[in-house]
Amino acid sequence: MAEEIYVPRLAIGLVHYPVRDRQNKTVATNVTNFDIHDIARASQVYGVERYYIIHPMQDQQMFVERVLDHWRTGQGAKFNPMRKTALGPVHTAACVEKAFEDWNVPEAKIIATSARDEGLKKYSFAELRHEMHVEKKPIFMLFGTGNGMTSELLKSCQGVLESIRGAPPQDYRHLSVRSAVSICLDRVMGPW
Repeated sequence: MAEEIYVPRLAIGLVHYPVRDRQNKTVATNVTNFDIHDIARASQVYGVERYYIIHPMQDQQMFVERVLDHWRTGQGAKFNPMRKTALGPVHTAACVEKAFEDWNVPEAKIIATSARDEGLKKYSFAELRHEMHVEKKPIFMLFGTGNGMTSELLKSCQGVLESIRGAPPQDYRHLSVRSAVSICLDRVMGPW
């Protein structure tokens, strides 16, 4: 009999508020169609249980729901059934706390991603992967939009995942959030 493969419990949140703008002011960013679809597809590939689009404004949540309805039950579901499958884990939430509560895995650690050093506990990809796969700890991973999550939100998390480094000597670190999510998911959930 084949041994059952353990799939770590993981949910992710794309945070649109509270995030920073270029002047370091706290703002809310707009949800993009690309972020809904592309991150949903990466979530499906890597076994993410829930992908939360976190935004406090009802009109932005309604935009997400309209997109989801089109692809889950509307004309899009008939046109592209694979897209319907990819959008399965997508949910909306008004704030990180509501998303965490909805996932309903209270023992999960909330780990943020950030290119800034805020002096918080840092996890290497290898350390987080070990906690997830060997110690079997569930993780709720947050990704920021704009110029990243606010310091207050980062400090409310149990740790921050090491940043994705660019190739030397430039070490360019300005990936789209969609690219960053895919790289992070591959490093912590990939079968390698």
